[in-house]
Amino acid sequence: MELTVYLAGQIHDNWRDELKKKAEEKNLPLNFVAPQTNHDKSDAIGEDIIGKQPGKVYRDDAASSINNFRTEVLMKKADIVIALFGEQYKQWNTAMDASAAISLNKPTIIIRPESLIHPLKELSNKANVTVETVDQALDVLAYIYE
Repeated sequence: MELTVYLAGQIHDNWRDELKKKAEEKNLPLNFVAPQTNHDKSDAIGEDIIGKQPGKVYRDDAASSINNFRTEVLMKKADIVIALFGEQYKQWNTAMDASAAISLNKPTIIIRPESLIHPLKELSNKANVTVETVDQALDVLAYIYE
């Protein structure tokens, strides 16, 4: 049984590639989807599709509506959502995606470092599982197949 996993979280490093590689090493039958990880494309998509906008607020609004549409479609098709919170970047989009997944009753795994236990306590309490590392999240997924 192949499961589709939506990988929510910041797009500024290669954590998704590392997770996918580790999943392959464990021979887990998983298909991964994610938000647009090309930051420039994500920021420009509104103008790319509907044309030049009259200012930054309108540019951001046009891009966010299309990015939110993409996220909703992919998340609704996913079987599981993994939301990774790190310390280096602001995590607004991750929090929004994790909340949306929980509202959609998607099985949700939150990955967050120990330093974020307190700020994420309510969200962690609503998720199905909260762990501290990618490896732990993959062990949770591997357990499905045992």
